[in-house]
Amino acid sequence: MAENVPAANTAAGQNQPESKVTVVAALVANLVVAAAKFLAAWRTGSSAMLAEAIHSTIDTSNELLLLLGMRQSAQPPTVERPFGHGRELYFWAFVVAVFIFAIGGGFSLYEGYEHLRHPTPLRDPTWNYAVLALGFLSDGASFVIAWRTFGKQRGRRPFWRAFRISKDPSVFMVLFEDAAALLGLLLAFLGVFLSHYFNRPALDGVASMAIGVLLLLVAGLLLRETKSLLLGEPAEGKLLTQIRELARAQPTVRQAWPALSSYLGPHEILVVLPVEFTPDLSVGQLVEATKHLRQAIKKCHPDVRHVFIQAEGPEPPPLLPPAEDISQ
Repeated sequence: MAENVPAANTAAGQNQPESKVTVVAALVANLVVAAAKFLAAWRTGSSAMLAEAIHSTIDTSNELLLLLGMRQSAQPPTVERPFGHGRELYFWAFVVAVFIFAIGGGFSLYEGYEHLRHPTPLRDPTWNYAVLALGFLSDGASFVIAWRTFGKQRGRRPFWRAFRISKDPSVFMVLFEDAAALLGLLLAFLGVFLSHYFNRPALDGVASMAIGVLLLLVAGLLLRETKSLLLGEPAEGKLLTQIRELARAQPTVRQAWPALSSYLGPHEILVVLPVEFTPDLSVGQLVEATKHLRQAIKKCHPDVRHVFIQAEGPEPPPLLPPAEDISQ
């Protein structure tokens, strides 16, 4: 039997308060730094600084899109969207990754190439150094906030493992953006310093192209992860195994098959659990047993918002993945 869709269940676009703080901190930092970088690029003619200014502008728009996604994903379910709007956050996160790839990386490569073709000597680089220092302070502070928030989410897991299983793009996207921003600032500093010290303006263009390559790599990584979330990642194998064992422990359940699942948002999971009930149950007892099992699953796993109990016979349902595949 399937569970009726709850009418008043809040969508999983609800994000922890720390996630919003992380995005807002990055927004403020990028907005301030972008304005300063544009001013420095105009005063000095630095290609690398212009690439960094575009980089910060893209990051600013990205934070706005993430905030939009967080707001949209928090809308309650409707008749048209009975499972809520949780994946709105995943959609806008995917758009952010596209922006970083197409605009941030593409423009930086183009600007660097043009500077290599037509190198122009830098004017007084003092502006660049001042803005770079400001950028390190602002982006560094934003990175620390994002790192601490991500650290709370990952617990004791290794970094890459935590990143791969994270379902909250509002945190890990800001973390990677800020990391790319700090590396970009370092590349811009090297471009400005070396081109001025050796009187080789082309080195500034090389730095701009290096920033472009950096953004393409980061964007490619984020595109892969956000695409997976947007298409519907399953819940972790450990959680699905626990749900199956919980069902098997019920006195009215003879067998529980591996559950199917999908994330609808960072904290909203849909689970379909095929179960074989004991054959001596009446219709009323079957309804009560199904209700009790749903409540037990939700109580033990609050992120499981939608549970469908699928009554089956003694044979496993067709097209069901083997238990060993599900539990990896």
